Amino acid sequence: MPAVNINVKAEQTVQEWGNGLAVRLTAPVARAARLARGMPITVEVVEGGIFLRVAGEPKLSLAQKLKAFEPSRHGGEVMATERLGAERF
Repeated sequence: MPAVNINVKAEQTVQEWGNGLAVRLTAPVARAARLARGMPITVEVVEGGIFLRVAGEPKLSLAQKLKAFEPSRHGGEVMATERLGAERF
């Protein structure tokens, strides 16, 4: 894994978002911190500011899960033939 560039810096302004506040991270900052869309983080208040920490792997959307689905790898169609057992009428 390549080294993280810790010298990336961006000045931002806190904005209103719904009934909360938000700061948008620039692409260079997100790349340097290895952040991805959907990645869970924890936000911690520390002396002098806040601290963001990655808290796990990104959660995939349904579209991303379906795109990654390979029938040959994941077992394919479960009921490719006729109805069985209690499913018969």
